[in-house]
Amino acid sequence: MILRTIALAIGLFAATIFSQLPEFAQQYRQRLGGAIEELQRIVQRFDTDAGASGLARDRALGLMQMSPDDFVRRRGISEAATMARLERLQRHREVLLADGPLHRFVSFLRYGDAQLTDRTLRDFEPAVPVTWEGFLAAFIGFIFGWGLIRVLAVSFRRKGPLWRRSRFARARMKINPAADERFFRDASPSSLLK
Repeated sequence: MILRTIALAIGLFAATIFSQLPEFAQQYRQRLGGAIEELQRIVQRFDTDAGASGLARDRALGLMQMSPDDFVRRRGISEAATMARLERLQRHREVLLADGPLHRFVSFLRYGDAQLTDRTLRDFEPAVPVTWEGFLAAFIGFIFGWGLIRVLAVSFRRKGPLWRRSRFARARMKINPAADERFFRDASPSSLLK
């Protein structure tokens, strides 16, 4: 009875944790969309400035990165990194949108942006799962937690409870005071040296 209660409690706890995974992924996707929009504005501003000077994006970046001025060169490197990050995030969003609900979380783990994940985790607000994706994640979590306790219980039963084994072992190893007294009374110093 106690084991069933523990298994149920662990199962419910795991279900609660797992049910938050789709919500976390949703909040991450929202943050991803915001980051992409912000980076697009930065890149668009750069393209506008380069176009006003009669330069294409690649040519403008090349001129900045080869500039003798250290500040201009660093700005060129920074702009190139911004554009590369924008392309990476856009590809990541496309993969997330193309994937199914369950495969989406695997794609998130595989391609997720570390900065966005960290910010999402810091600002994460748990929510009640009302989508079938949330219910499915909760069900998987419950089966995982409940099953883990059941597997441990079966293993525990086969080997026997540790407290019983250790108490039995201690009882067998207890020294018999009467036998000890006889041994030391009969033993002489010469017999102990043999």
